[in-house]
Amino acid sequence: MRNNVIPYGRQSINQDDIDAVVNTLKADFLTQGPKIKEFEDDFANYVGAKYAVAVSNATAGLHLAVLALGLKTGERVITTPITFAASANCVKYVNGEVWFADIDPNSYLLSLESTKKLIESKPKGFFKGIIPVDFAGLPVDLEAFRALADKHDLWIIEDACHAPGAYFTDSLGEKHRCGNGNFADIGVFSFHPVKHIACGEGGMVTTNSELLYKKLLSLRTHGISKDNMSENHGGWYYEMQELGFNYRLTDIQAALGITQLSKNKEGIKRRNDIANTYKEAFRGKIKFQSLPEGAYNAHHLFVIEVDDRKGLYDFLRTQNIYAQIHYIPVHTLPYYKTIGYGDADLSQSERYYSKCISLPMYPSLTDEEQAFVIEKVLNYTK
Repeated sequence: MRNNVIPYGRQSINQDDIDAVVNTLKADFLTQGPKIKEFEDDFANYVGAKYAVAVSNATAGLHLAVLALGLKTGERVITTPITFAASANCVKYVNGEVWFADIDPNSYLLSLESTKKLIESKPKGFFKGIIPVDFAGLPVDLEAFRALADKHDLWIIEDACHAPGAYFTDSLGEKHRCGNGNFADIGVFSFHPVKHIACGEGGMVTTNSELLYKKLLSLRTHGISKDNMSENHGGWYYEMQELGFNYRLTDIQAALGITQLSKNKEGIKRRNDIANTYKEAFRGKIKFQSLPEGAYNAHHLFVIEVDDRKGLYDFLRTQNIYAQIHYIPVHTLPYYKTIGYGDADLSQSERYYSKCISLPMYPSLTDEEQAFVIEKVLNYTK
């Protein structure tokens, strides 16, 4: 077993995925073709949203989201420090200001109470939006965040990059899949190789707003359109009506995304089986992410907390177990330390970071490999 590298995450590519890509390579369109819309429609149907826009990666999706919502220079947005930097960087791309609220120490999600406290410490209108993150695959209770946002006239972008297929249950007992748009204005997903749906690179933006949908489509393709033109010189003519970007996905990637999406239900079930095995082994011995009642975790990650995190990380590598750390708190990164990040108490995030480590979590992880990981973790921490 020690001769086999066990990473924290790994893509699962099967023959049907390969065939889908090859068939697209043999077809007429490699980009801007029919596979894009097919993937968008499949994905919107999967999460229960009205609209989906495929993009080159989730960072591009987050950038388009803040642009579509009209965030302007100097306007302030709240997010969690326990996330990949892109959740905060998208605000900086439009010269906005990032403020951080703390996490819940058990779920590791953005704390509603910390966010509420931060918002209410400032005059109304001080903040423009909130970007909660479905960290590790665990969905945020967006019903509660929506109530807070509505009270203070804020928009919500749900960073659901870890959580396609996850859901939470609202106060009426209804299940809401991440990115369905019922509470967040926009949802953003990632198709990086270690995520549930691997496109190499890629992302998806979902919304229930037709206005935002049309804005996202325009911004994705340079702001160029053939609709509502001021003049028309012929069939070739188009107008650039606003400053947009080339954030398109290719048909090759979309073809892969379609087959990957079709297997996500099965993949998440396997991820939850792996998570339950970890929980049984560690319960009462090692702390792991809690699961609120009515929530279904998509388990992009399985995170534990240990006192000697660095020691365990190094030891596991000697056993060819490549655990990872998710994440270095964004507010402690040199760029954010330089520009300042607001004045919230982030002690829970910093305590979490001192102990967190992500264990191998992917559908093709074998029972034998997982047993080996568990044995090494327990032997080290006992």
